[in-house]
Amino acid sequence: MSYQIHQVDWGSQDNPIRQIRERVFVCELNIPKAIEFDGRDTTALHFIAYADNGEPVATARLCKDGLLGRIAVLPPHRNRGIYSQMLTFILSNAASNGLESICINCLLDEVERFKNKGFSPCGCVFMEAGIPRQRLQCPIAQCDSSPFTMVH
Repeated sequence: MSYQIHQVDWGSQDNPIRQIRERVFVCELNIPKAIEFDGRDTTALHFIAYADNGEPVATARLCKDGLLGRIAVLPPHRNRGIYSQMLTFILSNAASNGLESICINCLLDEVERFKNKGFSPCGCVFMEAGIPRQRLQCPIAQCDSSPFTMVH
């Protein structure tokens, strides 16, 4: 299956974004809606991956301060490379969106993969919605935007 990734506007695409994130984060991971939908969505850049049948199957957001997050992939599309495709797409387009650096609050088992792309740890491991995470940061000019080797 092939995927098309597009940068989209929250105002016109909030419904599919909400549906995907609610299913993944609220229903699967039990993250409270108040944490998941934190008010930064209206000013963030959003990305949706569409399956070859036009169905929205994954989403992510990139905040104006460079924080990449809310990466959600619907269960039937996991382990098919979409997570990696989305990250590669977003990183390769970050500079054109006026960002000089990008950061991510990643799961601990993903830290090494991001380090291999040029990211460095910022601060200590912390808990976010009951999940241990590490903030990593990378200047856009030093970020390796070649395909990630992640399986999600």
